[in-house]
Amino acid sequence: MSTMSAPVNPLHRSLWVDVWLAFRHHTGALVGVAVFSVIVLAVTIGPFIHDVDPQYLDIRAKNQGPSLAHPMGTDNLGRDMFAQVLAGGRISLAVGFTAMLLSLVLGTVVGVLAGYFNRLDGPLMRTTDLFLALPLLPLLLVIIMLFRDTLRTAFGPETGIFLLIVFVIGITSWMQTARIVRGDVLALKEREFVTAARSIGTRRRRIITRHVLPNVLSPIMVSATLGIANAIITESALSFLGLGFPPDFPTWGRLLFDGANFMTITPSRVLWPGLAISLTVLSVNYIGDGLRDALDPRMRGT
Repeated sequence: MSTMSAPVNPLHRSLWVDVWLAFRHHTGALVGVAVFSVIVLAVTIGPFIHDVDPQYLDIRAKNQGPSLAHPMGTDNLGRDMFAQVLAGGRISLAVGFTAMLLSLVLGTVVGVLAGYFNRLDGPLMRTTDLFLALPLLPLLLVIIMLFRDTLRTAFGPETGIFLLIVFVIGITSWMQTARIVRGDVLALKEREFVTAARSIGTRRRRIITRHVLPNVLSPIMVSATLGIANAIITESALSFLGLGFPPDFPTWGRLLFDGANFMTITPSRVLWPGLAISLTVLSVNYIGDGLRDALDPRMRGT
């Protein structure tokens, strides 16, 4: 008498396994991850390998081209450009990540509250529309001019400017995240699992944290990647206008501002920080495109 073997159930794959399988087939996203990882490793580990003080003045070596001692040349005061680019990358990336977190938290909170609570939808969305209608660059300039000296006095020249720039970038870049999250929450709150949780008396806070937020992670993650790029560009623009960090506290935008007057003498002074900004923003945007496609079931064929 032959025995029939029980059917073997296929291994269940989680959502994140499917996302990774789709993400790794996105060539641009993988290239973006590789480039961005190299940049992050360079600015974090590089100063320990190339241990030249970015503020060290060597008048005898000013305006030099790339060499073994100075891989990116020197500026008009003899400071090593490679050391300055590495130090500036730490600050620019710190501003990008911190401002992104601030805008992401603010946008997610506004979007979830507006989408889930009907009575809050109108006031919060009109506030969002108001912020979207504001001219952002003039607003940033006015805020920095008004509060720069006060924060410098209270927290010091570096910390005060860092807090100010992170704050102004964060509060002026949360609106797109709020609108995207609100749209997803409006669709989610009518789904069967949310209705079932509401029918058995589950508290609204628990419904939001256990059922709504986990299902809007995909647009939040995409907004996070794009928010880093936006914050780095905004900080670079402010520093290029001379309203960012002080000269002895270099960022990529500040290096562009300082090197603009010496383009005819040493063009590499604007080439290297400009290339660092461009590669960082492009890599982060490619990562965002890959995440968007991988997190969309229609794009990954499931």
